[in-house]
Amino acid sequence: MDRQTTIKTSFSPANAERRRQLWRSIARSRWFYVMMLPGVLYYVLFCYLPMAGLLVAFKDYNLFKGIWDSPWAGFDHFRTVFHSPDFPVIFRNTLVISFYRILFNMIPDVALAIMFNEIRIVWFKRLVQTITYGPHFLSWVIVYGLVFAFFAPGSGLVTTFIRDTWGFSPNVLTEPGLFRPLLLVSDLWKNTGFGAIIYLAAMASINPELYEAAEADGAGRWRKLWHITLPGIRSVFVLLLILRLGHILDAGFEQVYIFLNSRVYQVGDIIDTWVFRRGLEQLDYSVAAATGFFKSVIGLVLVLGANKLAKKLGGDGIW
Repeated sequence: MDRQTTIKTSFSPANAERRRQLWRSIARSRWFYVMMLPGVLYYVLFCYLPMAGLLVAFKDYNLFKGIWDSPWAGFDHFRTVFHSPDFPVIFRNTLVISFYRILFNMIPDVALAIMFNEIRIVWFKRLVQTITYGPHFLSWVIVYGLVFAFFAPGSGLVTTFIRDTWGFSPNVLTEPGLFRPLLLVSDLWKNTGFGAIIYLAAMASINPELYEAAEADGAGRWRKLWHITLPGIRSVFVLLLILRLGHILDAGFEQVYIFLNSRVYQVGDIIDTWVFRRGLEQLDYSVAAATGFFKSVIGLVLVLGANKLAKKLGGDGIW
């Protein structure tokens, strides 16, 4: 097909009508696009434009020369990261903490959503929902302040009670064996109520006629839960699992950084806290950027692999 034929085809009446229908559809949904605009701008400004900074990982970045004028370093900074004696420790800690978060934080979200869905007393349901949602809106600084008030050595409410009752005062905040459970429990308390919202929305989309038909067939509450509710939220669970796998090397920087202290570095130091010290405290921006680039590649591979596996197992996946 020559160029003239292509031009005629593109301006054919059928294509013109399709374009008019497209613009009519956009005009009808204009307010939805307006509401979508802040989210799009957020990702463009803070996610896509900063990708140009990945060049720092391949250069000997100099703050005064800038990104473009700094000399190229190739993969030297990646070798520095992988050959660092701290890398095996922080990589293992990151994987372990992230795995614990996925394993122990997703199931309580589902369980709490199921309990909310089964409550029939409206005022009691709203009260419990408000109580469980509230901690999500507290910053980790405030959460750590509450934890410190309970478990501070010698002066916390719990440690003082233990000391007065059994005669010893445990150092909960500085005990390596208790650091990871403390992270999990505090994260569970803070985010479980909010995480249940997504599953409640998924349960609300289940056709109520399914429950009516099951009840007519004599199915009890547990049968309806097993054969209707859980399959109805399976796709949402798989979707959230895939997204969490993509962030498996993001073990919760803010929480870990606030809870971290010198006595628990061996079990609590993760990639993000190491990057923070190396990049901002030691001003080694190139090594920090190389580590971030490595995390992004691993996350992309895990998302693609998990999405493909979910489809093979009969799920919907992300796309």
